[in-house]
Amino acid sequence: MGDRLKEMKARSVKRKQLLAQVYGIENPDNLKTVLRARDEIKPQNKKEKSSIGDGHYPPPLAASSSSVPVQFVKQVQRSLLGPGPEGFKDDFETEEVYTDSSAFLKGLQSANPHNDYCQHFVDTGERPQNFIRDVGLANRFEEYPKLRELIRLKDELIAQTNTRPMYLQADLEEFDLRQLNCKFDVILVEPPLEEYQRTQGAVFDKYWDWDEIESLDIPSVAAQRSFIWIWCGNAEGLERGRLCLKRWGFRRCEDICWIKTNLKNPGHNKNLEPNAIFQRTKEHCLMGIRGTVKRSTDGDFIHANVDIDLIIEEQPEYGTKDKPVEIFHIIEHFCLGRRRLHLFGRDSTIRPGWLTVGPELTSSNFDAEVYASLFEAKPDDYLTGCSDEIERLRPKSPTPKNKQPTQQTERGGRGGRGRGGQAGSNMRGGSRGGGMPRGSAAGRGAPGGRFRGPGRGGIFRGMRGDMR
Repeated sequence: MGDRLKEMKARSVKRKQLLAQVYGIENPDNLKTVLRARDEIKPQNKKEKSSIGDGHYPPPLAASSSSVPVQFVKQVQRSLLGPGPEGFKDDFETEEVYTDSSAFLKGLQSANPHNDYCQHFVDTGERPQNFIRDVGLANRFEEYPKLRELIRLKDELIAQTNTRPMYLQADLEEFDLRQLNCKFDVILVEPPLEEYQRTQGAVFDKYWDWDEIESLDIPSVAAQRSFIWIWCGNAEGLERGRLCLKRWGFRRCEDICWIKTNLKNPGHNKNLEPNAIFQRTKEHCLMGIRGTVKRSTDGDFIHANVDIDLIIEEQPEYGTKDKPVEIFHIIEHFCLGRRRLHLFGRDSTIRPGWLTVGPELTSSNFDAEVYASLFEAKPDDYLTGCSDEIERLRPKSPTPKNKQPTQQTERGGRGGRGRGGQAGSNMRGGSRGGGMPRGSAAGRGAPGGRFRGPGRGGIFRGMRGDMR
């Protein structure tokens, strides 16, 4: 009961703060003077007195006394003070006609039945994504303490296991990536597309077309199980980026979208693309996977579901080349591999734990032998590792439906997990009346207690013991 009371008090405080913000009051305690509390209400006639009963429910303010619509004021008063004697039936009696979007309250509940932020964008140039709350890295998980603690622990572990930043000034048109003498777990490609010059005014010494990007020898530096991220703009890059992933031996698995806000400089885009139907306020980063990597079996290499596939960040100033720094956080949180390569990097993108290669770097400190030695001391030195607390907090893959083991299952003997019988029995379907020996002429596979299916050592098909 105590927790319920605390929750109700917290909601009451939030509602008062919301209403104080609407009326421009610094201290929510002063709401009493604005809302005309019951001890200040003096009934003037029978009609007014009958409408407010014993005076405990104040009448709504006149529309002329505030820029806030009457309907919204009624709703807030109702949430703060409760229903009057007549209930809520008078809340929607007044009919209002909306001729423009001036009645919309940005970031709050609107008097209009629809939160038409698109119309507000037409009127003011403020993008709808400007009103999404808690998009920054610092306050994103304020209401989710477990996720906040998980992110904090992962960031500490990443900082402890990062290699010192290395960078190499090289012309990627002529440089052979095999000279890096390393296989990388993570590759981030940030090509200098001509599209960025049209839309953002970014000036590069050379603009790469997609045929040249596709000719990069990415497979020579990609590990057997690895991931690639490639920024591809917002036009033809969505299609050509997928072709590059296919050419390099990667399967596209995600599409991270950067939604650009314009809080600092509201207004309509002055650089409209000639072939665009809408005003483009986003950009895409395609993610590809190489090799067989499963969420349920490769917890040493990936932590899925930690971050989302959306970045909401302010559009940079005209002429800026940098992408959101959050893409690095997403990559580092997801993949536990320490060998990270950033192609087409610049001095502003040099980062601990990464090898940055690009023609716009002003100097180099990369040594192939020294870099390779950082991951050769132990077989798992290329991984960041994982603490017990991180393993407890991180989101797990859900257990497949209808896969729960029973005391006597169709396949697998007792409990449905384990070996389904005595070791070395080579029996299929221990609950099927004996089963068929796999080593016999009618059986399949070699002897030694192994069962058909992708599992090893008596793990049954469709019943993976590590599935979570």
